[in-house]
Amino acid sequence: MTKTATKSKARKTKATKAKSPQTKTASVTRATATKVEVQPIVADVSTQTNAALSARREAAVPRGVASAAPIFANHAENAELWDVEGNRFIDFAGGIAVLNTGHRHPEVVAAAKAQEDHYTHNSFQVVPYEPYKAQAEKLNAHTPGDFAKKSLLVTTGAEAVENAVKIARAHTGRPGIIAFSGGYHGRTLLTLGMTGKVSPYKKDVGPFPSDIYRAPFPDARNGVTVEDALLALETLFLTDADPDRIAAIILEPVLGEGGYLPVPAEMWAALRTICDKHGILLISDEIQAGFGRTGTWFAIEHSGVAPDLITVAKSMAGGYPIAGVIGRADVMDAINPGGLGGTYGGNPVACAAALAAINAIEAEGLLARSTALGAHFRTRFAEIGARTAPFRMWDIRGLGAMLAVEFVTDFETARPDSAFTKSVIAHALKRGLILLACGMHGNAVRIMVPLTASDAIIEEGLAIFEAALGDACAAETMIAAE
Repeated sequence: MTKTATKSKARKTKATKAKSPQTKTASVTRATATKVEVQPIVADVSTQTNAALSARREAAVPRGVASAAPIFANHAENAELWDVEGNRFIDFAGGIAVLNTGHRHPEVVAAAKAQEDHYTHNSFQVVPYEPYKAQAEKLNAHTPGDFAKKSLLVTTGAEAVENAVKIARAHTGRPGIIAFSGGYHGRTLLTLGMTGKVSPYKKDVGPFPSDIYRAPFPDARNGVTVEDALLALETLFLTDADPDRIAAIILEPVLGEGGYLPVPAEMWAALRTICDKHGILLISDEIQAGFGRTGTWFAIEHSGVAPDLITVAKSMAGGYPIAGVIGRADVMDAINPGGLGGTYGGNPVACAAALAAINAIEAEGLLARSTALGAHFRTRFAEIGARTAPFRMWDIRGLGAMLAVEFVTDFETARPDSAFTKSVIAHALKRGLILLACGMHGNAVRIMVPLTASDAIIEEGLAIFEAALGDACAAETMIAAE
């Protein structure tokens, strides 16, 4: 981990000389080398320590709200974060795929601050405002499908999924929802019912709502082909889920918590045919995969299939809380006036930030940047795995820059190794790199680095990753020798 003794003093790292944002008083250079004006951060290092704040947290916050890193943020810029003790970290987690445009993108922050000078809250249900309308128009224009669309804005991803279910049920007059194993759709009771992963999300909090059915995800790693998954879905129709009672089928185009497994294009095509045959709506849950993460605006675009509804959140507003449902206009209009909305839904400040974030993705070429980063990460991970941890890196998978590396005990058994994965993540944090795990067994490291990160920061992060991988191997060898 690199330390900064004062906010104006920069320290060298292995790959590049990295400066704290306090030294950047005029501009920030992002991945595309575009300069934009920013305000300097006030140079005051907190006197708090991570340990002291952790003790206060333990006393004030329920243990169910877990944190991956035992550090407390002080400030951040693009793909770098500094904790309250002045330690610098490269951020490959991006606030769980929220920061495709990076921490504090200058144009996003400026748009939010400008909106605050006008009004911060009216509630769109009381007095509507232009930023909500403009954001809905922007979303309608960017989503796939050659048909009229409308958008609902809410606050969180789980809220978006719940509203998508409400809309689907109202439009079809049917109650049933089919989700897939390994899928993650939120932590409210309805969305937990659709989430296909027990620990830690569903443990001890049932029962869950009825009329939710689960089909197997096509996962070649575990011997489930697309043909197998579709056969199981047809069997589900015969045994438990009458297709005439199914309102929607919902699926993440790339499983998030489930391990960054992309949905094969032929699966999407088959689901589209099945939905059309039975009058079922197809929902693409793009909350983690959307807004350039996979090299397209929405990950389902890789398949060429247009869903009826899309749920969005996370990177839509560069760190500001906003989510939404975009869909066919006739479907979105199924619910009567007053049946959709929420006090904070489509907050004007968040809408302004979202418009700026989408503009930044376009202006800075971040879709192409995601594709290029994905190819680069794949090449480098393959090199690093072969050189530093032979026969432990089982798979490198994903779409664009939405990638994961899966670790196993050995190639012969291919047994998932969550302990080794945790060790890699822990050693990476010690060296100054923030990583997160994913997968049904917690044995994959996922990459959610801001698409605006410079090449130098990417390489520095990869160098730390390789060193952490070596540390984990060495620690394992030491334990085995005892």
